[in-house]
Amino acid sequence: MKTNLFSFLSRVSFILMLLVGCDALSQPLEVVIDHSTTYQTIDGFGASDAWRCQFVGKNWPDEKKGGIAELLFSKEFDDKGNPKGIGLSIWRYYLGAGSTEQGNDSGIPNEWRRAESYLDENGNYDWTKQAGQYWFLKEAKRYGVEKFLAFTLAAPSFWALNGKGHAAETNGRFNIKPDRLDDYSEYLATVLEHFDGQGISFDYLSPVNEPQWDWEKSTQEGTPATNEDISKFSKYLSEDLHKRNLNTKLVVPEAADLRYLYSHFNKAERGNQISAFYDQNSPYHISNLPRVEKTISGHSYFTTWPVDSLIGVRQKLNKELKAKELAYWQSEFCILEQTDDIGGGRPRDLGMDTALYVARVIHADLTLANASSWQWWTALTNADFKDGLIYLDTGIEDNMYDLQLLKNNGTYHESKLLWGLGNFSLFVRPGMKRVDVELIDDRTLSERYNSLMISAYQDDVKNEIVAVAVNYSDEDKSLRLSDKNLKFSKSYVTSHDKNLAPVSVQDNEVLIPSRSIVTMLVKK
Repeated sequence: MKTNLFSFLSRVSFILMLLVGCDALSQPLEVVIDHSTTYQTIDGFGASDAWRCQFVGKNWPDEKKGGIAELLFSKEFDDKGNPKGIGLSIWRYYLGAGSTEQGNDSGIPNEWRRAESYLDENGNYDWTKQAGQYWFLKEAKRYGVEKFLAFTLAAPSFWALNGKGHAAETNGRFNIKPDRLDDYSEYLATVLEHFDGQGISFDYLSPVNEPQWDWEKSTQEGTPATNEDISKFSKYLSEDLHKRNLNTKLVVPEAADLRYLYSHFNKAERGNQISAFYDQNSPYHISNLPRVEKTISGHSYFTTWPVDSLIGVRQKLNKELKAKELAYWQSEFCILEQTDDIGGGRPRDLGMDTALYVARVIHADLTLANASSWQWWTALTNADFKDGLIYLDTGIEDNMYDLQLLKNNGTYHESKLLWGLGNFSLFVRPGMKRVDVELIDDRTLSERYNSLMISAYQDDVKNEIVAVAVNYSDEDKSLRLSDKNLKFSKSYVTSHDKNLAPVSVQDNEVLIPSRSIVTMLVKK
């Protein structure tokens, strides 16, 4: 009898333990939002038209390229409440160096990576160039994209030291004839003035891109530049923009690696760029120029893995930014480095793994480095590579990436990465401020980056707060607001079976499914 009683009590005890355990797991995490504590003001989320838009915009059927434009730019919802697009608020327009006109003589074998120039070596402008890119630019304007940025990778080839859109040496020299730097500046200002007259004003001009790389490999246009080169060029540009009464602001230097912003990182003449451009005692400081935006831009490549690097690099960057009271833009990213979580750049991935990896990078850039803008590299890709939001192929199984066929037509595919970026870009709009938010749990910062992350942004126009959660874990989570004066009104989920889909909120709690990105609208 005693044995049976003991066995019975043991079973009851075990069942009670299970019930208590399950109840603990089902308890929602408390979210504490302090909207009185604010951080950076958001400038916007963007992507570029580099390379692929030139053929898609010029040659593809209207229905297909129109569908692509809607996915990128639309802020509308269908009659079931599903977003039609991700509502990008910044569109990056590439000003080419003329490698297309050079053809094979450009040294760039892949013609999709070449680009046209509006100017020829005789000083003549041809505004019909870059027609495909211009088509997307006009669509961005029509959809109400708030901000436009023009960027250039290299000077027109006929002004280059080696007569090409890419450099020839590894000495770090700006690939332009010294007596043509002012001409290059005037050319860029003339292009911006032309578009201003067409009703498309560029808010920003980025005159250099990844100046730390030498760009001697002929895979695309590009040029290195020292801090001295960038400073000198910025002075020419600021003067030319000012003379034309253009409101365009310069954003520099689009550093190839965030570590170049706060350290020499083995390239003294091209590193430590926060101090070089914004320290008043630096011979290269540009902060006093009238057309320079008081921000510094860099690329998150090669600093996102492992997680300790993702966190540590951004904490160091933020320390330097605070010292100079300087804003920061993450202005280019795709998957390049090798990682344990998603591998490297190849092959392409339209699923949640890459979407979650990138969402974690976005979260880190926004919350640790206080980025006021976050921009993806190429909006479209025709490669078997993780570098696009929308993926192009021929639809022919044994000939998916035929570049000649893709010039005129093909199929396009949405990706979870597209919609995952939309969890931020569609709802976190220019002018909103990031506010303080805490999850009540006992995880360390590193542990959270493999579990649940959350950030929040205040919309003073709508009197609401937008919160974005990234659940990197394999477990469902539930969130509850600690402030009874705040109410969840809607949530939008990107997961293995949802693309930014609206999900109803019950009892003021929001479910964050495993391996998902969820945007929550919070009413005050």
